[in-house]
Amino acid sequence: MAMNTVCVGTLEYLVADGIGVPHGFTTRLGGVSEGAFASLNLGWNRGDKPENVVENYRILAEAIGFDPEKLVLTRQTHSDIVRQVTAADAQGFDNHFYPESDALITNDPGTALAVFTADCTPVLLWDPVTGAVGAAHAGWRGTAAKIAAKTALAMADAFGCRPADLRAAIGPNIGACCFETDDDVPQAMMAAFGTAAEPHITPKGEKYYVNLKALNALALRQVGVEKIDISEDCTVCQRHRFWSHRVTDGVRGSQGAIILCKEVGA
Repeated sequence: MAMNTVCVGTLEYLVADGIGVPHGFTTRLGGVSEGAFASLNLGWNRGDKPENVVENYRILAEAIGFDPEKLVLTRQTHSDIVRQVTAADAQGFDNHFYPESDALITNDPGTALAVFTADCTPVLLWDPVTGAVGAAHAGWRGTAAKIAAKTALAMADAFGCRPADLRAAIGPNIGACCFETDDDVPQAMMAAFGTAAEPHITPKGEKYYVNLKALNALALRQVGVEKIDISEDCTVCQRHRFWSHRVTDGVRGSQGAIILCKEVGA
């Protein structure tokens, strides 16, 4: 299974072969925002004009096929909180109005879920048996907390999903090529995964390079999720295509990972 790029006019986003409902990992291309936020910024509180952010969501919703009024957002704090939601939880595009969570799950048809990234790892989940979906934001702390796996297990607890049935997709993030860290990050991964983390940590002098995509995939496999699409894209290497917090020192927009819940067979 693989990731593919979808282009609709100037809009560009990625989709995963294994996810069978409308979804997308956005790039920074195809919106109306300007300057440091050019052009598909989905972050409400980054400093962009609100009307531009609204239009960006409208463009994306039309292309992917979700109702913006039924889109539920995350208020991300690098936690391991997974929140179960329905369309009634949608509160507009300012994610600061939402309860704290770094992952969302739903089995409510018509509800769409969104997480935000700009180097961190986005993970989408879909169950073809129950129709339930999930979305998780995994920074390095969330990766060490195994939030992707906790999202899959939350879907199992709430909706009766079998992890073996789930399809997962791990989107663009800061790749192992560019995620240079001090020893705190490797120590956190070793504490979380034990020696299984070692193949995904590369020492280089006094620094380390850590593969967050591989570690999130490892966490998913540890709970029984085997069907995983993984993007090869790095937000730092492709800084003109993706937002990178590290490259811009935080003066940037946000990309999103969005997935729509649909009735099975619909």
